[in-house]
Amino acid sequence: MPSFDVVSKVDWSEVQNALGQAEREIGQRFDFKGTDTSIERQQNSIVILSSTEERARAALSVFEEKLVRRKVSLKHLDRKDPEPGPRGSTRLTVHIKEGIEPEKARQMVKIIKDSKIKVQPAIQEDTLRVSGKKRDDLQAVIQLLRSAEGLDIELQFVNFRD
Repeated sequence: MPSFDVVSKVDWSEVQNALGQAEREIGQRFDFKGTDTSIERQQNSIVILSSTEERARAALSVFEEKLVRRKVSLKHLDRKDPEPGPRGSTRLTVHIKEGIEPEKARQMVKIIKDSKIKVQPAIQEDTLRVSGKKRDDLQAVIQLLRSAEGLDIELQFVNFRD
């Protein structure tokens, strides 16, 4: 029986490369001179420290620009509000989301069931497996999920088996 998996994965090597490029650009740009702006990765998040909130947001936009150039979707980013850091600085934390949360998976199952396409969706941890009898039905589900509004996550369709 044909099937495929719906996942939401981040290419961490591309994120690391974009982070390195953003660090170099922040170190070289004139508008960041004397602001003590730094950007670093901690587990599944990026932390930006700067002397002002404005420079922290500018550093975030530089990082986002580098991610876009490396074809990493900005839907993976979960931006938090700036908070005060040590010695009067500003700390901006950006979490990088990976995997499909259970409520988003249930929402996708509901979208698939409401479409009346003859397939069986099944939630498996942070992935969604869709299986059906016809390959055309599976391709219709892929198109349906790509065009679905309100999901707000980047989806990849992998492990297509015939």
